[in-house]
Amino acid sequence: MPGRLLLLDTASLYYRAFFGIPDSLKGPDGTVVNAVRGMIDFAATLIAREDDAPAAVVACWDDDWRPQWRVDLVPSYKTQRLADGSADAEETPDLLAPQVPLIAEVLALAGIPVVGAPDAEADDVIGTLSHTWKGPVDVVTGDRDLFQLVDDSRSVRVLYTARGVAKLDTVDAAWIGEKYGIDPATYVDYAVMRGDASDGLPGVAGIGEKTAAALVNEFSDLDGILAAAEDDASSIKPRPRASLLESRDYIAAARTVVTVRADLDVAVPDPLPQPDADGLRAFGERWGVASPVERLLAQL
Repeated sequence: MPGRLLLLDTASLYYRAFFGIPDSLKGPDGTVVNAVRGMIDFAATLIAREDDAPAAVVACWDDDWRPQWRVDLVPSYKTQRLADGSADAEETPDLLAPQVPLIAEVLALAGIPVVGAPDAEADDVIGTLSHTWKGPVDVVTGDRDLFQLVDDSRSVRVLYTARGVAKLDTVDAAWIGEKYGIDPATYVDYAVMRGDASDGLPGVAGIGEKTAAALVNEFSDLDGILAAAEDDASSIKPRPRASLLESRDYIAAARTVVTVRADLDVAVPDPLPQPDADGLRAFGERWGVASPVERLLAQL
């Protein structure tokens, strides 16, 4: 079997770096490089985190951060992240936007392939690679939606960055059970009902985390929950029953939107690219991040 695969939710990490490191950090030409610096540090830290080095590291990329097929299903999807006056451009901080191509460049120089796919988010790339890889998988993200991928039987975990990359939560079935009271296999159905304001998903009115968890535990999945809602003899109380029945169309659409894809035409490169040590060092000198580059090289 292959060794451990480390999948990076790249945008999640570089946004965390941008907002967590002062923008006073600049390269020799005055360009702000706080997100670049943070991404390099994160990569080095994550590679060194386990006693056994990962067999492969992939930086999963948003080729389309808001795919039209998801918007067609739920028009409010990520609308709060749109730049003013734009139908498709994400609101990216002015000081971050120029750093994104530099992050892609330094990852490639480090031999960390940057993998995206047309009409797909990084989540979908992660979903596909986590399903096709034959060994253990660690997914590094701050996105709760990826908890749906957790599978103890296949050693698929999420390394959750809510408390920072230095204090990762290792999310497995026990962690999800303790946190939400559900099994990872029911996370999509739970999340559809709960909603997620950060993604423009309103959820089902009046159903919060506790009610959503109770429903999936009693009725297994959304199909079972909706069938119970239509049955006056079921245990569902009148208010959530009415909300569920009124939200049937939304539930069907949101279920597809929340579910990450596992069918993209992407793969971990074979053979894996090798780090370009000279190129990395030149990058470090050019952008004033020589020390972080050396730490990353030591781990690579």
